[in-house]
Amino acid sequence: MSLMTTMLTLAQDTSSGDVGEAPQAGAAKIPEWFMQAQVLAREYALPVLGAIVVLIAALIISAWVRRATEATLVRAKLEVTLARFFGTMVRWAIMILGIVTCLTLFGFDMTSIAAVLGAAGIAIGLALQGSLSNLASGVMLLVFRLFKVGDVVKIGGETGVVFAIDLFVTTIDTFDNRRIFIPNSQVFGNTIENITYHAVRRVDVPVGVSYDADQDVTRAALMEAAMSVDIRNKEKDPAVVVTAFADSSVNWEVRVWAERARFMDVKQELIRATRRSLDAAGISIPYPQMDVHLDKAE
Repeated sequence: MSLMTTMLTLAQDTSSGDVGEAPQAGAAKIPEWFMQAQVLAREYALPVLGAIVVLIAALIISAWVRRATEATLVRAKLEVTLARFFGTMVRWAIMILGIVTCLTLFGFDMTSIAAVLGAAGIAIGLALQGSLSNLASGVMLLVFRLFKVGDVVKIGGETGVVFAIDLFVTTIDTFDNRRIFIPNSQVFGNTIENITYHAVRRVDVPVGVSYDADQDVTRAALMEAAMSVDIRNKEKDPAVVVTAFADSSVNWEVRVWAERARFMDVKQELIRATRRSLDAAGISIPYPQMDVHLDKAE
């Protein structure tokens, strides 16, 4: 029984005459603020202590789970950027759960908290619609691995080497040393050409020759040019094909195969060899021209 209850009981007994002696004069009176402090301590001491324990536990557990998640995803050969993203998401989920638990210790209704979080999520989603679209596209790019850092790609008319794949933008460096930042929503929503995906690529060199040139002689000269390229990939045979009968020339195409790292070197060497071989065979490479015939006036 509290001190105040004892004092009230004594006062009632004195007024009813049950107690023979009057209470001693000058008895100390307990301040009202002290009584209120006792009530607040009884009501909130345990919830505050529990909230502190829950928050500390949430901090420790979330940090450990984040590290474990990142390490597991990296071992599963997932992109490091995506592994860190998922690790951070797991950590924040645990922290939000800890905060909600703390609120319930103080008597907040879980239904109300869920409604507030849902409304806040909708508002944030509408405000960050474009950013969330880029984020979702970035996650898809990292999951499906359509290309990786160091690949040569063509995206939205831009060709270059992939420098970085982040959650919101993809960065490429062009061959004339320009850096281009492309939002991931535009990357994932466009046609992506991964030029260096395969280890071996085909080199095509088109060339037009005169209609006066013999077809068999032309084919032999172009095949000789293809075979003379020593740095080509010799596991696949070269080819020479006719592609079109144009206005001023018969169009041919010389095709050889090259390792990915030597593609441009093979192409340059093939172009030079083609010109040398046609010159040696006496076959001209025509340019567009027009013959005008004038009839005599009667």
